[in-house]
Amino acid sequence: MKEFVRRHADSVTGVISGFDRLRFRGTWRLGASVRGLRRFMSHMGVLLKDAGQWMNECTELVKKASLAVADAQGRPVEYVNDPSARKEEIAREIAERDGITDGLVCVLTAVEPCSSFDIQRNRQKKQLELVSRRRKCLHLYHYYQHPLFGLMHMRLQTWFPFTLWCCVNGREWLARQLDERKIGYLKRENCLVAVGDVQRTQELADAQLQTDWAEVLNPIAASVHPIHRTMFADYPMDYYWSCQDSEWASDIMFKTPQALAELYPHLISHGMQNLSCEQVMRFLGRKAPTVAGPYGTFKGEVVSDLKHRPEGIRLKHYVNGNSVKMYDKQGSVLRIETTILQPRDFKVFRGTEEKPQAKRWRPLRKGVADLQRRAEVSQASNERYAAALSAAHCRKPLKELAEDVCRRKRQEGRPIRALNPMGAEDAALLEAVSRGEFAINGFRNRDVRTHLYAKPTTDAKEQKRRGAAITRKLRLLRAHGLIKKVPKTHRYILTDRGRQIITTLLAARSADAEKLLEAA
Repeated sequence: MKEFVRRHADSVTGVISGFDRLRFRGTWRLGASVRGLRRFMSHMGVLLKDAGQWMNECTELVKKASLAVADAQGRPVEYVNDPSARKEEIAREIAERDGITDGLVCVLTAVEPCSSFDIQRNRQKKQLELVSRRRKCLHLYHYYQHPLFGLMHMRLQTWFPFTLWCCVNGREWLARQLDERKIGYLKRENCLVAVGDVQRTQELADAQLQTDWAEVLNPIAASVHPIHRTMFADYPMDYYWSCQDSEWASDIMFKTPQALAELYPHLISHGMQNLSCEQVMRFLGRKAPTVAGPYGTFKGEVVSDLKHRPEGIRLKHYVNGNSVKMYDKQGSVLRIETTILQPRDFKVFRGTEEKPQAKRWRPLRKGVADLQRRAEVSQASNERYAAALSAAHCRKPLKELAEDVCRRKRQEGRPIRALNPMGAEDAALLEAVSRGEFAINGFRNRDVRTHLYAKPTTDAKEQKRRGAAITRKLRLLRAHGLIKKVPKTHRYILTDRGRQIITTLLAARSADAEKLLEAA
């Protein structure tokens, strides 16, 4: 991100990175599975033959109690029959019409698909069974003007297991924080086009990561589903909160729409032509395989998609449900945004519930406990993408970037050879250290060794020889200022200068010769 901003410093006023949209799920964990619900029914003394009637009675109690909240506050309840209707726009219209600036705005109801349970007869076993099944039921959308989040909503599924969904807009939240601190800003829709104090605004966005989500969301859940504790008083269990969908946006604010309009076509062209499927996989946390071809056993799709939308042109790259995209928003903002639906593609350094001290790199969870780490990997993805885009529309000639690393030098009295980025050996080394999966946690000698030697070996002497060879190569890159060592570790990361030079040189190496001849 720094390199992109530095390259376009004359046109950029600042960058704000933070949450855009967050979608939380509240799960009553005991009733979320067939086994758990059977245990609860057994505790309550409910037989399978009576389960249908019992569930219907619970549903009616939940609906009545939830809608009574709106009746008590005199707020409207509206049924939305059109599935394409934008419920948030309906809620905004009601809030503006009634002048609601705090508290419940309205309750919108709709019949939508859900994951619930059913009772069926097993003809082979000749007995009734409780099964999980996709069904449709009534959902209640409670829209609030929340004192912290601004306009947000919580959706209640009125059938077992009474799942809650909560949607929060990070930019709406940030605008509330700016209002409290009297910091001026210009906001269009959910985008901050300009702010009076960029540094302070970023500090406020960073402070959102310290939120105790369970403490904030539980009171809202209690108002939406007020009889939860009463219904399950004999078997108390709070909702478990997880983040099903997160969007982390980096908004690069340009001084004028004209400056962004002049640059944006070059960014689109660079993103479509020079960002390969392997790079997209690395951006989004997928380790590139070392066997079975460039994609290994990966059977999914890696897609780059370009769409023209009313708010701008959007270029999106996604794999396995996760995506990174950019679009020109509100004329003068370049938004780079990482969306995570499958967090297990990323890692977090943590212990387990049984052994909190046994910390190691483990798959990232959906639980809100890992939300701060999710923000870190999303920001890293945005920065890698911005670094790749910084090579587009480069005002520096390739000669200036490559001249220093392609020249012999001396360091502490020792000669350092020049790099040859057009040669196969040095190009393979540059590709290995610039892989996307190393951008977050860095790389070790053994990581680079895996990518430079196609066939693994168990011979101790050969392993030692290969390790020594990689050590010399890493020393060479350090001498040229392309990588640096992470303190108190055996890991290395690319420097900002190194990322710029390596990205540009590799792009030049794979450039179309015919187009270069035409340009010449």
